[in-house]
Amino acid sequence: MTLEVLICTYGIDGIDRVAKMNLPEVDCVKYLVSWQIEKADNSIPPNLHRKDITICSTLSKGLSNNRNHALNKASGDICLIADDDLTYTASQLKSIIDTFESNPNVDIALFRHSGSDNKQFPEYEFDLNKEPKGYYITSFEIAFRRTSIPSSLMFDSRLGVGTAMPAGEEDLFIHQALKAGLNCRFFPITITHHEGLPTGVRPPTPGVLQAQGVIIAKKYNLTGILRLPLIAWRLSRKGKAK
Repeated sequence: MTLEVLICTYGIDGIDRVAKMNLPEVDCVKYLVSWQIEKADNSIPPNLHRKDITICSTLSKGLSNNRNHALNKASGDICLIADDDLTYTASQLKSIIDTFESNPNVDIALFRHSGSDNKQFPEYEFDLNKEPKGYYITSFEIAFRRTSIPSSLMFDSRLGVGTAMPAGEEDLFIHQALKAGLNCRFFPITITHHEGLPTGVRPPTPGVLQAQGVIIAKKYNLTGILRLPLIAWRLSRKGKAK
């Protein structure tokens, strides 16, 4: 079983960040870098010229379009969503393969990460249909069996960094996967380290709040009408938004 790490990046600075990730060379692990650029560019850092690293450029814009480009180019048995500012160890990557081999009925697995955001995770395994209160998804925690993902399951290009609503694309992706009947499960295994704050824990901008509204409407339909003012009141009470 092979694992393919799908790293999305943008511009010259982005490909330099990928080079600084010092991606470990691991048996049965390969890397696909989906590189958004504004024009043809061959400025690939020397340490990325490796047999286990493939770089595919795209002229598209927006992180969701970049992730979809990576999905279309992927060929690994297991695929891991990734960004250009993460740190991996060989044992962490192997633990992803081990998880899928030990759980043949799981289509999508979500994991933990360490980092400066100090995100809190449950200490137990659970089905995403029954996620505990307070749990939220970060995109680079998602791994999946490539052949389990229907062609219609993509990241919504109206959401994510580079759009007017720069958040929520991973939540909608998992919501659609659950609706499609895929087995999505969380495992309390740390697979990467991330410095800085992901979008989900930054102070909410109007665009991020709009994205949250989209997710609530998609997940809860009519009951979302009641949830929206409640969430708005909570954000206001905590001083996170007007």
